Amino acid sequence: MENLDFVNMGTEGLYNLAIEYGPRLIGALVVLLVGWKLIGFLSRRIYRAMDKREFDPSLKSFVRNLVSVMLKIMLLISVLGMLGVEMTSFIAILGAAGLAVGLALSGTLQNFAGGVLILLFRPFKVGDFIDAQGFMGTVREIQIFNTILKTPDNKTIVIPNGGLATGSMTNFSTETQRREDWKFGIAYGDDADVARTVFAGLLENDERILKDPAPFIALSELGDSSVNFVVRAWVKTPDFWPVFFDMNEKVYKIFPEKGLNIPFPQMDVHLHREKA
Repeated sequence: MENLDFVNMGTEGLYNLAIEYGPRLIGALVVLLVGWKLIGFLSRRIYRAMDKREFDPSLKSFVRNLVSVMLKIMLLISVLGMLGVEMTSFIAILGAAGLAVGLALSGTLQNFAGGVLILLFRPFKVGDFIDAQGFMGTVREIQIFNTILKTPDNKTIVIPNGGLATGSMTNFSTETQRREDWKFGIAYGDDADVARTVFAGLLENDERILKDPAPFIALSELGDSSVNFVVRAWVKTPDFWPVFFDMNEKVYKIFPEKGLNIPFPQMDVHLHREKA
């Protein structure tokens, strides 16, 4: 586009300028508005098509965002070409600017690469409950640069994909079974055999406790104030927390009925009077 001197340009020059460039500007605006809406429409159609073909939810959100960004970049380049911007020079400038921006936004590019790695190696997927980067929650969406978690208390956590792809992460939803671990204490002087029988009965009567692997009960420690038992049992992953809480409540209620005491830390203080 040639240089224009608006200061020294008269009314006739401005009129000629409007005649020459007005249609370009209007056409470019029309293409921009229509193209922007069309990209949104295509993005939604792609998402629905993947939904009908039962694509992985993790892949659907990532592909939708990627396609939308790429189409918008192509649209903006096309609009600039319609306005008369020399695309060869523009692309060269864009490449140089892209290099500078890429160096400045190296973390963002790392997050993009992290998102690709997550989709390739699939350490987790949408719907999994994970512990990563100091946060725990259910994966709601895997975007281009970030992963969205929803915590059990309904908070939304946004975690950059770069850290997720390269850092440590615990996925609680990968396996179909999990092991419960309890530590129960009885008071010194209580009958250890009665305690063992109580634990075995509670495990036997709970249908959610798996028979294979078999539950494990052992006297594990003679503590400062209690005789401690370790109780372990396997359950299906969705039953983990319900079984854990129910077992604690049942033990608390049944111990007094069986003559067992739940100890608590205590200290004996002995006073000695000095002889005069």
